[in-house]
Amino acid sequence: MRWIARFTATEGGSQTFPAPFFGWLYPCRGDFVAIVGRIGQGKAVRRVKAAMQAASPLPVYSISAHEIVRGVDWSDHANYWKAGYDAVMITDTALNRNRNYHTAGDTPDRLNYTRMAMVVQGVYAAVLDFAR
Repeated sequence: MRWIARFTATEGGSQTFPAPFFGWLYPCRGDFVAIVGRIGQGKAVRRVKAAMQAASPLPVYSISAHEIVRGVDWSDHANYWKAGYDAVMITDTALNRNRNYHTAGDTPDRLNYTRMAMVVQGVYAAVLDFAR
């Protein structure tokens, strides 16, 4: 689950976006996790977001967007979409936050394990919510 834990930059300006207008909607500080779904999956996105927010103090933001937006389909959830299932991606926004993402410079010392634990708590809470 290393991909969810790259909270390396918490200063202002540490978060970038695939399009400039996202900066008007989301923080410039890369200290949050994002829930990403596609258009029409807003209910699932909001449900995961609410469960994660209730589970820890970690800031959680969300978006339901079309796959045309760069990064929206950058993970395994996209295969579920292709098969007709609802799915969300829980992400730290990858390359939009960590310039060393998937490079030799992407090392364990760059991870924030406290924030990683909060993500795990949030995912656990979301899974329990969907199991009810």
